[in-house]
Amino acid sequence: MALIAASVALPMAADAQTLVPYTIVGDGIPESLTGTPGDAARGRALVLDRGTTCILCHSGPFPETRFQGDLAPDLAGVGNRWSTSQLRLRLVDASQFNRETIMPSYYRNDGLVRVGRNIVGKPILNAGQIEDIVAYLATLRN
Repeated sequence: MALIAASVALPMAADAQTLVPYTIVGDGIPESLTGTPGDAARGRALVLDRGTTCILCHSGPFPETRFQGDLAPDLAGVGNRWSTSQLRLRLVDASQFNRETIMPSYYRNDGLVRVGRNIVGKPILNAGQIEDIVAYLATLRN
């Protein structure tokens, strides 16, 4: 197995320390963390919200957004490069693909370094937010 905006409030899950269990199969997480597909419109808003940090490192097909990042791959066409299963794992725990990545593990709460005091023991995003972002990224096919 080879592993290689609109302003949106970022509410934490009711019990942010409790993560929904998931199973990694190959190079992805095939099952939705919520049991339902995410909402692509909400996902787009989250990607463009500087609070999630996506747009700080990534650029993409967002002509209305100034000062897009250039530290990470462009998100244009990401829906063609990776499956929803692969996208989900990249958001949940990018270190599964690259131990030295600077991309945060958005859905972990243990074994992390350089974590802000206000989020120690909590995931950055909740399961619904992960699914919304996955739904949006899967639409980026050009």
